[in-house]
Amino acid sequence: MQKVASLRYGVIFKKAFSDPVIFTAFVKAVLGIEIHIDRVETEKTFDTQIGSIKTSFDLFAEDKEQRIVVEIQHVRYPDHYHRFLNYHCVALLEQVINARDYRPSLQVFTIVVLTSGDKHGVDVATIDFDPKDLNGKPLGEIPHKIMFLCPKYVNDSTPVAYRDWLRLIDDSLDGEVDGSDYPDPYLQQVLEKIRAELISPEGRARMFDEYSEE
Repeated sequence: MQKVASLRYGVIFKKAFSDPVIFTAFVKAVLGIEIHIDRVETEKTFDTQIGSIKTSFDLFAEDKEQRIVVEIQHVRYPDHYHRFLNYHCVALLEQVINARDYRPSLQVFTIVVLTSGDKHGVDVATIDFDPKDLNGKPLGEIPHKIMFLCPKYVNDSTPVAYRDWLRLIDDSLDGEVDGSDYPDPYLQQVLEKIRAELISPEGRARMFDEYSEE
């Protein structure tokens, strides 16, 4: 068994998933899209404020076609579906300020990882913005999407493409992981990033702060 720092903590999640290689692989597994980035920003804010509440994104990256937001949350807030819908809309509206019309130049995808789960007890939930006809057929006009992932509820029906990613996140929560259960090279990179002995004193202090805040 390998001693790891739990991915329940934002500071640890950001340490692992701010690596562009890991971030890109995670996005491809979850969304099925290829992105081309050379950096991932943490605690991203926009220079132009949208609305009266300042929004900060845990992990943020964009290429020439897509803007990807990844959020990690362990505390069970009663408003988290509305909270992250607001974040997603900010990432959309920020683009329109200098646009010629209401169509943002970048597609926006938000992935929310709820490490403690929530009252619904489902592994995956999606908000799809594309309009649909009365038969449920999408019109293909609006690609933006929000995905809520709850590693606690992974099951045999969870899509294979990212099932092990969620299993690893959940497995890390008790501070021990059997690395042999995760042969995928990208997951091995995550395990290397969160090895307990590699956590800096600053990172460990932030973990303590997050625990106390919860």
